[in-house]
Amino acid sequence: MATTEPTMPKLFDMAVTVNGTRYEQAVEPRTLLSDFLRHDLGLTGTHVGCEHGVCGACTVLLDGESVRSCLIFAIQAHGHRITTVEGLGTIDNLHPIQEAFRQAHGVQCGFCTPGILTTVVPFLEQNPDPSEQEIREAISGNLCRCTGYQHIVDAVKLAAERART
Repeated sequence: MATTEPTMPKLFDMAVTVNGTRYEQAVEPRTLLSDFLRHDLGLTGTHVGCEHGVCGACTVLLDGESVRSCLIFAIQAHGHRITTVEGLGTIDNLHPIQEAFRQAHGVQCGFCTPGILTTVVPFLEQNPDPSEQEIREAISGNLCRCTGYQHIVDAVKLAAERART
């Protein structure tokens, strides 16, 4: 009986713009976008919680829309624009939603925060005057292990109020 040696998976060249920087890199076809961002680019703000798309910790923006990066292969992002939490703002110049989370104590332990922020950005762009119920529905796909949803909801309300004034 002949045995076959495992073969190295073929690499695919991809080009993607992440947080405004263009990257050209060869990736294995099985590489998840979350792993590409964290391990290949060192953008560890994208957290991986459940690896099934349930918890929302890995949420990033793909061409401005929230997506679960643990459910997408990196090669599927070829030619697209990705924004991670690192691309929203800086320590010295927080994104207005990040600043609202800081002020309203919506950050808590911070594990879920990057995914919630990248969920909230397009939500507030599409719904700049959300009700509390709409905010709760918008973040319902993001699990907070601290279960401190009220502070998160307050932070989103604060961000929305500031954006309108």
